[in-house]
Amino acid sequence: MTNRIDHEWAVFWCTVLGPLLNQREEAPPRMRCFRELSKREYRCPDGKLRSFSARTLKRKFMQIVGDGVLGVGRKRRSDLGRCRKNRAKAIEIAIELKRDQPKRSAESINKILKSMNVSEVPPSTMYRHLKQAGATRAVLVEKPEKIRHRWSRNEVNAMWVGDFEHGPKVYVNKRVCATRLSAWIDCHSRYIVDARYYVRENLDVMLDSLLRAWGRCGASRELYVDNAKIYHSKALRLACTQLNIRLRHRPPRDAPAGGLIERFFLTIQTQLETEISEQDDLVTLDELNRNLQSWLRVAYHESPNAETKEAPKQRYEHGVKFKRHVNLKEVSAIFARRETRRVDPDFLDVRIDNRFYAVDASLKKRKVIVQYDPFSEMREIELFSPHGIYLGVGHLHNRKPRADRERDVKKSKRKAGKAYLDALKKLDSKITSQEVDCGLDYRSAQRRARWSTATFSRELARLLGRKGGVSAFSTKELEAMEAVLERFSMLNGKDLKEAVSRCNQDGGATITNVLFEIEVLMTKRRS
Repeated sequence: MTNRIDHEWAVFWCTVLGPLLNQREEAPPRMRCFRELSKREYRCPDGKLRSFSARTLKRKFMQIVGDGVLGVGRKRRSDLGRCRKNRAKAIEIAIELKRDQPKRSAESINKILKSMNVSEVPPSTMYRHLKQAGATRAVLVEKPEKIRHRWSRNEVNAMWVGDFEHGPKVYVNKRVCATRLSAWIDCHSRYIVDARYYVRENLDVMLDSLLRAWGRCGASRELYVDNAKIYHSKALRLACTQLNIRLRHRPPRDAPAGGLIERFFLTIQTQLETEISEQDDLVTLDELNRNLQSWLRVAYHESPNAETKEAPKQRYEHGVKFKRHVNLKEVSAIFARRETRRVDPDFLDVRIDNRFYAVDASLKKRKVIVQYDPFSEMREIELFSPHGIYLGVGHLHNRKPRADRERDVKKSKRKAGKAYLDALKKLDSKITSQEVDCGLDYRSAQRRARWSTATFSRELARLLGRKGGVSAFSTKELEAMEAVLERFSMLNGKDLKEAVSRCNQDGGATITNVLFEIEVLMTKRRS
């Protein structure tokens, strides 16, 4: 044992016998204390729980009294670190066998020792002596150096390399925040397709930087990134699959593999960030990004690269043969975020990132799935049920205090009531005049009683076996239904059933087929 362990044992015994070391009583009370202490369990310095007899406790007590505190420390073996006499020959042979073939295991060496009528050695003991003699596989076997090539591609936008790096501190909302630099560099030209400072390092930040690069320079054929969690996200893999981009990751625990982007980070640290850090006052995040873009345009992109001997901007522009344009709207839909919310019963809205979105009154107190694009202005959000049924759109609005809201509700109720009474009077006078002149106009009465879009859609959803009523159809489908109802006011449930039945006989009832059959039926009836 080492001296450190010896001291730990000395402290341990002093702690256990502490109540007895400070008193000088007669033997019987002291022996009673030894017996009481022997009934307990103690956590020893080696981590094990043990109990000690009264005689052992008495002996340790007398050692402390006679020899001092260090008298109870465990004594080191005199042959510590050396092999014992009965294993010296076996260890010597094992070392020779290991040096003869460094890949020999302890099991193989023991078999050879057994065939030579030499006692076997436990694997842990053998490894300890082999390590002391410098005869382990790690020492004897020469590891071949990894052959590395400088990153290069023959074409522009063939491969982009991306990564994050720590940036200078800035002021954000009167607080000092650390920044993270997200950058993407073209492998052929060393041109920075996008670089920007952020105050976070997460998936949204990485996607924002990548979307900016795609929008400005198009898509590359490959992306080369490290093994961070954000680079293994499903959204990134789906986007790369849709854009036909090969997503590649660096080998684990191999920093030199990202040397291209790391060299750019070193350049920006020595040229730009050192100048910013020497200023007396901290800059804001916007000022830092403006300085970064100015440095890229004036210094980095216009200066010849040490490897390519050309300016990155010039090499990039000369190498662009065609640009793979990216539909950012379609790609952003892949990165849409989905969160579960419950519609507020008082304000009839949902809350996303401290912003409120008004929804339909029929969704009061319901749990909904909110889908939105985190990179847009977020003026609108889409709503779905927990089962994936489309429920409509929520619009951004400002909540009003309860008193103002109740005042608006009362005002709207008064206006609505007055408008309703006025409408009744007008209808009553019109019907009365018609009865006096030429009787009731039944065609106009039937026209007023035509199906509403909500009733029509619920009946059609039932016939098609869909759930949800109005929510079972998309916005375009509902608009098509509204147009059909406007054209054919005499449409009834019997006509709808006949149209669905005809579609089922022809092979399948879809919204388009059903509406077409309705037009055919109603046209024949008019003719």
